[in-house]
Amino acid sequence: MERLQPSFYDRSVLQVAPDLLGCLVSHAGVTIRLTEVEAYDGANDPGSHAFRGRTSRNASMFGPPGTLYTYFTYGMHWCANLGCGPEGVARAVLLRAGEVVEGLDVARERRNGIGDRDLARGPARLAQALGLGRDQDGIVTTAPDAAVAVAPRAGEAGVVRTGPRVGVSGAGGDATSYPWRFWLDGESTVSVYRPAKPRRRPDG
Repeated sequence: MERLQPSFYDRSVLQVAPDLLGCLVSHAGVTIRLTEVEAYDGANDPGSHAFRGRTSRNASMFGPPGTLYTYFTYGMHWCANLGCGPEGVARAVLLRAGEVVEGLDVARERRNGIGDRDLARGPARLAQALGLGRDQDGIVTTAPDAAVAVAPRAGEAGVVRTGPRVGVSGAGGDATSYPWRFWLDGESTVSVYRPAKPRRRPDG
């Protein structure tokens, strides 16, 4: 499989994110065509895991361009990102949704009882369909023998839409300042937009 090279990722996260739409992500017998992503700009972005600097959790975000960053959320789900920009600078694109184009039976087994449209419709579902988790964190996808591969799209992806990121609270969730979710218009696999739920203060 042809792979995206470091030069593809070594750019602004706002350039890389929409250019990933239509690209193919492959791992462990499943290939997904990306239909929705979100951009996170590290120290410049209050919605980013790296806004306050490097930690043991986000260390992969500081890796070479094209490094996979996986993280555990809500105590039950894994999500996957692709790092971009120069090594040592934490920027990443969250893989939000896509269409399973190879390995449909494998994805169905991993997502038992879920309809085909929803196999990778949402970041946790996408990671599960691809079999991505802790063990894949830090994989440099541009390496020729890497277990996770990202291939360029064939031709034009289609019409790209933009809007606020899903479930991001605080300043990073501001729709005017951060319309950093990108998706392909008319794709049924794009996830449903949900704003962040405001935190309730305890009584008293």
